[in-house]
Amino acid sequence: MELFKLFIVCLLEVRRLEEDSLKHLSQVGKFEIEHLVRKYWKDVWNYSYVLTQKHDIADDIAQETFIRAFRSLDSFRSESTVKTWLLKIARNATINYKRSAFFRKMVLMDYVQNNFSSPSAEKNYFDGRFADRIWELVMRLPLKQREVLLLNAHYQMSLADIADLLVLPEGTVKSRLHRARMKLDEWLKEE
Repeated sequence: MELFKLFIVCLLEVRRLEEDSLKHLSQVGKFEIEHLVRKYWKDVWNYSYVLTQKHDIADDIAQETFIRAFRSLDSFRSESTVKTWLLKIARNATINYKRSAFFRKMVLMDYVQNNFSSPSAEKNYFDGRFADRIWELVMRLPLKQREVLLLNAHYQMSLADIADLLVLPEGTVKSRLHRARMKLDEWLKEE
C-alpha cells in the first residue's frame, strides 16, 4: 500500500513539474516546441474535428492552432493550463474558418466512413459498432451542447475551465452539459 501511495505522489510531482516547466512558454526552444506538439496535437485535432466534422479541415485548424500559439508564446499568462490555452486558440481558429467566405461557398459530400479493415473478433466488431453509434449520436447534438460534452467527457475539463475557455457563465455550461446528456439518454433509450 505504501508503494502505491509513493507511486501516486511521484506521478503527481512529475505532472506538477511538467506544468511548471511550461509556465514561461516565451522561453521555449525547439525541443520544448516539439514536445508541446507531440503532447497536445491529438487533443487539438479531436476538438477541431468535433467542431467542424471534417477531417481535412480539422488538420488545417490543428496546424493553424500551433502556428498561432508559437507566434504568440509571450501572450501565454499561465492563468490556465497549456491545454486550455491551445484549445481556446483552436476554437477561435475554427470560428474564424467558419466565418470565412471559402467555408460558406464550399459544398462537400456528407461525412463518408470508409471501413477498409474488418474486426478480427465478434466482440471487437460489436464494441466498435457501439462506439461508432455513440459518436454518431454525439455528432447529432447541437454544436453548443456537443462542444461542452466533449470538453467535459473527453478532455475531463472542469466546469470552471470550460466556462473560461468558452467565455460563458459556469451555469450556462452546466445547463448545456445537462441538456446534452439528457438528449443522448433519450436517443439511446429509443434504440
